[in-house]
Amino acid sequence: MATGCVAAGRRTSASKQLRVPEVLGNGEAAGNWAAGRCRSLPSASSSKKSGGAGRLLTGHGCLLLRYLVCHRALMMASAWERKLQRSELEKAATFVPRLLAECAPVSRVPIQNIVGVLLFADISGFTALTEKFTQRSGTARGTDELVQTLNYYLCDVLEEMLIFGGDILKFAGDAVLVLWRTRPQELAKTISLVLQCSQQIQAKYGSRDTHMGQKMRLKIGISAGPMSLLLVGDRRQKYFFICGKVLSEVCEAERLANAGEVILSASSWELCEQHRLRTQHLAGKRAVKVMGMVQMSRSECQETLRKLVQHPVSHGLEKEGAVRPAFFRSPPNVEEVPREYVPETALRKFDDRVPLDLFSELRPVTSLLVQLQVAADMDTEALHTILNNASRMMLEVLHPHQGKINKILLFDKGCMFLCVFGLSGEKLLYESIHALQSAIQIFNSCSALLGEKEAVSVAVTSGTVFCGVIGHPGRHEYTVIGQKVNLAARMMVQYPGLVSCDAVTYAASRLPPYCFKELPAREMKGISCPDTIYQYVGIARRSMFCMGLAKERSEYVPLLGREKELDLFASCLKAYKDLGRRHILAFEGTMGSGKSHLLTELAYLGQAAGHRVVAMELLEVDMRQSFSALGALTARALDLQERESCRARQRELRTKLRGTIEESSYCLLNDVLLVKFPISDKVRKMSETQRKRELRSAWAKVLKKAIGRDFGIFVIDNAQFIDPASWSIMSPVLQNISFFMVASLAPGYARTESFCKAAAANRTSQKIIYLHLDELKPSAVVQKVCQDLGVVSIPRDLARFLLQRSSGIPYYCEELLRCLRCKDTLLFRARRRGEKAEDNWESLIIETSALAATSSSSAGNDGRVCIVRPDVNLENTVLPTALKEIALAQLDQMKPLKQTVLKFAAVIGLVFTTQLLSHILPADIRHKMNFLLDMLVSDNILKWLKSTEVPEDVQDATEGPASSLQAGHGAERPSWSKKTVERRSGVLAFCVPLLREAAYELWLERQRVALHRKCAAFLERHAHKCKSCGQGDFVDFHRFAVTGTQDGGSCQGPADQGDSRSWEALVLAGEQMKRDRTHAIEEWFLAKSDQTTELPSKTDGKHDGACSCKCKAIVESVLVPLARHYMAMGDAARAFYYLVECAAAYLHVSNSYMALMKLNEAEVLRNSVEKKANVIARFDEATFFSLKGEVCCHMGRTKLAKKMIRKALCLLRRHFPRTSVRAFAKSQVEKLPCAAYVARRASSLPQEAWRKRLAWLLRQSCCLSLLERLLSLEGTSSGRTVSRLAACMKANMDKAADSYRQQIPATDRLKTEGWK
Repeated sequence: MATGCVAAGRRTSASKQLRVPEVLGNGEAAGNWAAGRCRSLPSASSSKKSGGAGRLLTGHGCLLLRYLVCHRALMMASAWERKLQRSELEKAATFVPRLLAECAPVSRVPIQNIVGVLLFADISGFTALTEKFTQRSGTARGTDELVQTLNYYLCDVLEEMLIFGGDILKFAGDAVLVLWRTRPQELAKTISLVLQCSQQIQAKYGSRDTHMGQKMRLKIGISAGPMSLLLVGDRRQKYFFICGKVLSEVCEAERLANAGEVILSASSWELCEQHRLRTQHLAGKRAVKVMGMVQMSRSECQETLRKLVQHPVSHGLEKEGAVRPAFFRSPPNVEEVPREYVPETALRKFDDRVPLDLFSELRPVTSLLVQLQVAADMDTEALHTILNNASRMMLEVLHPHQGKINKILLFDKGCMFLCVFGLSGEKLLYESIHALQSAIQIFNSCSALLGEKEAVSVAVTSGTVFCGVIGHPGRHEYTVIGQKVNLAARMMVQYPGLVSCDAVTYAASRLPPYCFKELPAREMKGISCPDTIYQYVGIARRSMFCMGLAKERSEYVPLLGREKELDLFASCLKAYKDLGRRHILAFEGTMGSGKSHLLTELAYLGQAAGHRVVAMELLEVDMRQSFSALGALTARALDLQERESCRARQRELRTKLRGTIEESSYCLLNDVLLVKFPISDKVRKMSETQRKRELRSAWAKVLKKAIGRDFGIFVIDNAQFIDPASWSIMSPVLQNISFFMVASLAPGYARTESFCKAAAANRTSQKIIYLHLDELKPSAVVQKVCQDLGVVSIPRDLARFLLQRSSGIPYYCEELLRCLRCKDTLLFRARRRGEKAEDNWESLIIETSALAATSSSSAGNDGRVCIVRPDVNLENTVLPTALKEIALAQLDQMKPLKQTVLKFAAVIGLVFTTQLLSHILPADIRHKMNFLLDMLVSDNILKWLKSTEVPEDVQDATEGPASSLQAGHGAERPSWSKKTVERRSGVLAFCVPLLREAAYELWLERQRVALHRKCAAFLERHAHKCKSCGQGDFVDFHRFAVTGTQDGGSCQGPADQGDSRSWEALVLAGEQMKRDRTHAIEEWFLAKSDQTTELPSKTDGKHDGACSCKCKAIVESVLVPLARHYMAMGDAARAFYYLVECAAAYLHVSNSYMALMKLNEAEVLRNSVEKKANVIARFDEATFFSLKGEVCCHMGRTKLAKKMIRKALCLLRRHFPRTSVRAFAKSQVEKLPCAAYVARRASSLPQEAWRKRLAWLLRQSCCLSLLERLLSLEGTSSGRTVSRLAACMKANMDKAADSYRQQIPATDRLKTEGWK
């Protein structure tokens, strides 16, 4: 896996570097490597005496180290889970300390007394390092690099601790708490062992440089004595603590330590073997600094280690590869013990058989940190009661919000709870609101529990963090790490006694400003330039006076793409006005489909028609507040003003309701309108049912009074958030009065389903009309973009990018645009009538790609135009956080293994073949692939474009016998059976592109690069022309000309016949990709453009249907993805190579526009690496300019084309004269006979050299041919002269090329001819 704990498996605990098979690589190779390493380690009988840890490599220490190395290596293999950790016990064991297993027989006892030595190690400068990574590489990549660096370091440190018998109890970000449990009489020896371990760690790893220029240094504190183990939690999750004087002392010792030091607490100093130590007393402190020690002998270390391990070694488990001593012999019912302490997110992945190396992700989450200050002298039982009650309360609060307690840390200054929203499988929409509501509930409950608010501090932050496995292969945890977690910890300290949140959470919640208070800026350690910090005060009920529609209607631009909905509203409104017929018009649409904008427009149209309109918007939090919707609707219907006091509201209500309902019934409105009318005797005597009936009657009268004789229109945005108490009153009343209601609803809510069922039941009476909002058409999206940007045209690539990722949903389009503008990706310039474009490459790009908003917008119109910044590739744009959260909420509804398969498919692209997916999947998942794909298809996440069963005679022998597999497209979901594990070839596509983007961005950087490498290796076998076109490179002999930039396999010929099924699938995938690329734009706008961007292919019509050219499809499914894969890998030379191939392929199929776009991508890449020497091959650069010249020629830019061709010839070392004198001299030279010399030279060159020379000659000939044509168009005598010179030079190049071709053996000549 690409997490650090596995990545660190490449390093040994000693100074040697071990080469381990790559992540996601060959599992069998990794297993063989690990077995070899174990055999190579010294045994007890053969080990030699050495200093430090070398003396431990005998007996148990040697056995333990051998297991650790084996375990660590096998973590690198995808088969590690299947071969070595067969039981759930062995999987969960690495997530919990062995202390819990040793205490398993008495695990029901919540408080247990133990004796041992505690070591607290902390990495100095971690927060500053986090900040540097974030500033340098951005939040996501910076977090990835940070965790990788941290895990490399932690893995080495923890390995030393494990070798010395330590039990890692707790991880606290950059700190660890380790226990050596022993007997009281063995404390002195154990302290010496721990000190020797600490000294060795400081000598080896006390300081480590990072590539950021920031050192990581270690501080260590040690204490010893009796302590207590506390167990808290409920049936869902359990947690443990170590508490007592020892914990306080070890925390103090760590604080007293400077980087690189080891501090021994006062009690440990009194208990230790003082004669061994050289110490220095700290001024004013009883603790001492350890300067050195007399090393323990080998026998002393072995004896002390033996007494630490409670259970003898089981030889049966040795063979299984067990590492942790505590699990060599399982206590009774131990299978149930670890699972109670393993995070639910990790257990869910375990249960779904997700390999451990795929647990880790980069996710946007919301972190909630709670700190409880407890008295230092509090007794153990009281402390356990408080922590147990607090943890149970938090679990109850977090459960409905899908929040999880990730860890609980108890230190001398209090207890900290780290809660996380949005972990894998737990993502919800409106996550920030869920977190803030949970935070205020937890704050209030904990304040009541402790008796004072100042003792509770809560901080909430949102952002991308690492969610995954941290630590060592033998002991790790599932946690979150990142800059936002560090910020929350600092906020909790700097703003005590309240609920604070960062600016991102404040903005993401979209709650009214009165729910927050801006806090004064304070300096935070390790955090540079923090954003504004806010206090969250909660949502007050009097917010009902401010619940109007949130969206504002624009007076200058129309609502686009909703003509059908506007017409329906107009017809329903006319029927309501003419006939008095009650109507409910319900619009259902996904988040961001434009419901709020539509309702704002309808409210305006209703007011413009002279009707009374009562409009309001609801939030999800309103569902949890009784009568919130009813109160808001009543307040807005009565035009109640917001009043500061309850008395003022009561006076206004008396005025409004006089003569409407009896005064004795005013008290029924207390809960609805937040007033305190005295309870009348009449109401006091009513039962609950009678009160509800009376409230309905009273509210109906209030509503009729509010509407009066006018036609009332009620507009409710997000009607799915009407709380149950309000709906119980509103539903019966609304059925008995004449009104017109317009409501918007989101799918997936009970209220939405009730509206939908009511509409179906009342279809004949037309009382309820239920309409689903479709996505906007491409024309409306482009018009909307132009309106939002204030331009008359946008680039074609920008339109394609927005249409593909937004899927026609307005909000998605707005977020994508906002993200692009925030990153300064878009540039704007004025365009004047009759303005003449400059004759350069940049102006050609702008002119060719411009796309007008409407058919009336022509090239001659004045106004601003939008262009994409030249150095930006839109395909590499990171998904905005808001859209990523929407997609992840849908993604997390899947089971972990389905989500994992989708992540692998996302690396390939929107369209992928099952052969390529099978190629990159780990072996553990590959045999379930078809079953999982059918499940994803039935969930409408993927769709089959074509699937074929693999015949038995062509199936790979390594995959076992073949059998058929049903498609599973019907209503019945696929079930697991033998058929589902058989291989099937086919092509699938993502139904929602946004899901693919979100799934792709979950990968860690190293995992992502490894998968791109595997994809590229698979596709390179098919990176050539189709069979009907000769199966060669699109640039003649390209792979032979730039062999230095290729791996060995890339210079091979076309794929073997055995790959014909893969080829057919790639052709089908390419055809679909071409349709996806062209459909949205060309179908709607190509007819309006004067320029044709795609002409009939040169190869069309040359062959019959059975052998028609497939190059159009191959360029889309092979060459374009190859360039993308190498770009993601950071291999600029290979990426440039395939971008050039793409451009040549598009010219081969006569698509000059796409060739232009690919050459522009190559231009951006070339500019980004031009300062680095020899990154791009000279031949590739020459080909790049020659293709630019060919494109310019097709676009009618002859002057620019000649410039590009001359530059290409210069790079090909074939200079073309610029003056008539030099042209004459050159023509005389070209007439000299040189065929014999060329033939002799060709025969003397080795095979690779003449192939490379042939590629250069063919490219020179191509350039000269094009230059001849361009010069002949000048129509002048000088033009004809140099044109003849170009023709002569080309003829000589062709003769030379023929001489080199003669060197090809007859048996290989036909095969080699295919490459040109």
